[in-house]
Amino acid sequence: MGIRIVIIGVVCVIGLVSGTMALDSTNANYAINQSSVQAPNFPKNESGQTYGSASDATSPYTEPDLIKAYGVDGTNGYVLKKDLDGEMPTTPEEALAQQKSRPAGGRDIPLYDVDGKTVIGVFHIG
Repeated sequence: MGIRIVIIGVVCVIGLVSGTMALDSTNANYAINQSSVQAPNFPKNESGQTYGSASDATSPYTEPDLIKAYGVDGTNGYVLKKDLDGEMPTTPEEALAQQKSRPAGGRDIPLYDVDGKTVIGVFHIG
């Protein structure tokens, strides 16, 4: 009976060690893969603004200046990232004030041609 307990204990320890090593290896590979993801190389218009789809960005910080969007009437165009994001609050109080001041039906921002200057429609947020 004593030898069985020892064998079961050894098997459990081996399983625990193997599982821990496999998990650490997976986490290391995940971290390596995340750090090797390159930010997209978006094309630029004549004004030097990048443009493209936000879905191609690896994070909000790598989104293009002009983000592909569809206007309220179905027109294909671009919205300025700064218009889409709006003014970012710097304190929790500012964030609450911004939330309270937002119109219930959302807001409209200009929809631009790829040049980032010519307004070709309206994009609705919210």
